[in-house]
Amino acid sequence: MAELATAVLFSAGLDSAVLVADEARRGRVHPLYVSVGLAWEAAEIAMAERLLSAPVYVGRVGVLQQLQFTMRDVYPSTHWAVRGLPPAYDTPDEDVYLTGRNLVLLAKAGTWCAEHRVPRIVLGPLAGNPFPDATPDFFAASARALSLGLAIPIDVETPLATMRKSEVIRRGIALGVPLELTMSCMAPKGGRHCGRCSKCRERIDAFREAGVADPTAYQR
Repeated sequence: MAELATAVLFSAGLDSAVLVADEARRGRVHPLYVSVGLAWEAAEIAMAERLLSAPVYVGRVGVLQQLQFTMRDVYPSTHWAVRGLPPAYDTPDEDVYLTGRNLVLLAKAGTWCAEHRVPRIVLGPLAGNPFPDATPDFFAASARALSLGLAIPIDVETPLATMRKSEVIRRGIALGVPLELTMSCMAPKGGRHCGRCSKCRERIDAFREAGVADPTAYQR
């Protein structure tokens, strides 16, 4: 039987790092990073290269595939994600919504998969994700559209969709993921989390809820 090949939408964030390690237990993984022109992408890519050299990934995970799909011609230059000025620490998740985010990622990833004959894409939304492009109906419709439009069966799966971030942290520790080499920040500097954006707050709260010491380097 041929080995299962899976493309993982990978940002070097905590969730996608654990997802790659989990998928690597089942078959060959191709990590895809889709750059769209956001302020934090260079920091994520740098962290991704470090992260993927960790023992938990070596031998089962391919090299990072860096894809481009600009949104700079859609998001205005004043957009907070382009300027690198994210909403404040205690703001709700809805304030960091990026219009079309998963739609764009899946369009690019699906096309890459069709070219490389990879029949499965996974990505890492968690339980409680409030965005319209993170629902089961959206992902099912995306799989149908990609399969029809690219003339190759492509599955789209979200294995972490019933989990909280604290549960993902515990799974990552069990798998041996170096969580200190993950990046979940919208205003990183010098490879360190800002400690002031809502993504950092979400990360800090999740380590606390998991009952695990937070190994993250924060600027504050």
